[in-house]
Amino acid sequence: MKKRFGSQEDSSDQGPVNDEKLPREKQKKVILKGIYLILGVALAVFFFFNSFYTLTEDKVGVVCTFGKPASVTKTGPHFKIPFVQTVYKMSKEIKGMRIGYNENNESTVSESEMITKDFNFVNVDFYVEYQVVDPARAYIYRDNAVDILENLAQSYIRDTVGVYSVDEVITTGKAEIQAKVKQLLSERLEREDIGIGINNVTIQDSEPPTVEVSNAFKAVEDAKQSMDTKINEAKKYQSEQLPAANARADKAKKDAEAYKQQRISEAEGQVSRFNDMYGEYIKYPLITKRRMFYETMESILPSLKVIIDGSDGTQTMLPLEPFVSSEKGEQ
Repeated sequence: MKKRFGSQEDSSDQGPVNDEKLPREKQKKVILKGIYLILGVALAVFFFFNSFYTLTEDKVGVVCTFGKPASVTKTGPHFKIPFVQTVYKMSKEIKGMRIGYNENNESTVSESEMITKDFNFVNVDFYVEYQVVDPARAYIYRDNAVDILENLAQSYIRDTVGVYSVDEVITTGKAEIQAKVKQLLSERLEREDIGIGINNVTIQDSEPPTVEVSNAFKAVEDAKQSMDTKINEAKKYQSEQLPAANARADKAKKDAEAYKQQRISEAEGQVSRFNDMYGEYIKYPLITKRRMFYETMESILPSLKVIIDGSDGTQTMLPLEPFVSSEKGEQ
């Protein structure tokens, strides 16, 4: 009995201690449950806000899985996998690019100054409107798409302005230039495939060059005209002298041909005469020799001056014909 009572006493003595431990353990469990609940709610909220996203009407989303474009989403709520997928939001609005001037409407000479077909300088300001047409490709080229567009626009603008005169650029040819630049730029962007398209190209302003540039252009133009004048004079002289030179060449050629035929005819005549004479010589050698001697003397003596010293002291000069003819002329 004592033992039982003793045990009862012992148990009664330990009761308050157990009663104190039980609430503490319960408190710990409650606190842990609260922490877990809070963490769960926080994670749920975190996953909720990172799993769903909403796009407004002016935005388009590029969903990337592990950094690679996977799909394109449009206006409205959408779901994505947290930590696996990311969304890159792009604006669908039309944007503008200034070429030849800046945001403060200050001219940028390096961009606006161009050369026309007639070698004039002109300052032209352009405004290029563009927007995203392929979000996935635009995401890939997001770091340099605008730079590519600007370089292409400046190149095609200069090429196009260069085929028009200064009057056309300033007055009548603006619409045609704008349309041509837009067409060329759109076709090139389609080939480059950087996700950007052209909406419009407009000439904001076009004006003649400054006085300094005009003077420089005038000097160049004067030099060009002087060069053209010299070239035209040289061509004129060539056109005038070439026919005369050709005529002289033809005349010299014909004279040479005539002289050739003359010499041939003379040679043939001499050969024929020699043959005839040789035939006569074979037949009558002595007579032929005398005749040849007489003929030779007849051809030589008229050109000789012979002085004959007479016995009576007088001198006679042969031939007498020149003196006789001169005396007759004096009479």
